[in-house]
Amino acid sequence: MLETERLILRAPSEADFEAEAEFFTSDASKFVGGPLRPDETWRAIAMLLGHWSLRGYGFWGVEEKGTGTYVGHVGLWYPHGWPEPEIGWTLMNHATGKGYATEAALSARTYAYDVLDWETAISLIDPDNLGSKAVAKRLGAQFDYHYEHPKFGTTEIWRHPAPSDLVNGGMEAYA
Repeated sequence: MLETERLILRAPSEADFEAEAEFFTSDASKFVGGPLRPDETWRAIAMLLGHWSLRGYGFWGVEEKGTGTYVGHVGLWYPHGWPEPEIGWTLMNHATGKGYATEAALSARTYAYDVLDWETAISLIDPDNLGSKAVAKRLGAQFDYHYEHPKFGTTEIWRHPAPSDLVNGGMEAYA
């Protein structure tokens, strides 16, 4: 479990299913493999948990500290065939525009660098996903190259600053 000023990042759970299923029926899910049927969404949650078992890290379920409201999943991702270790974020529609993705992804990146000793991290972003590009920029990431994803086609690889380039979590250099 990780904690930020406004958020708790904890293990994904079946309790997240209803919010995830609703999100994955929306147009916003097109940037992260949707739309999905409810049975496919349930399997996606199981896959997030499986990544933890196989790699020892993964996506956290994210909830607001004050209310306990589920706002999405944010974390670390490196399944077989992925180009490099990734920091990713998916927020439910009601949670966008509040800075939650940036706040949670910063915490996840700090964990990746300080606990897992990652030397680099990327984020794969759909070329049309302007919201995710804005989050990546707020985290100090920069466009690096195009990647041909076997399922999603052309995606953009955004490179996060290396641990040695960060001071106090790296946000001062990019504020």
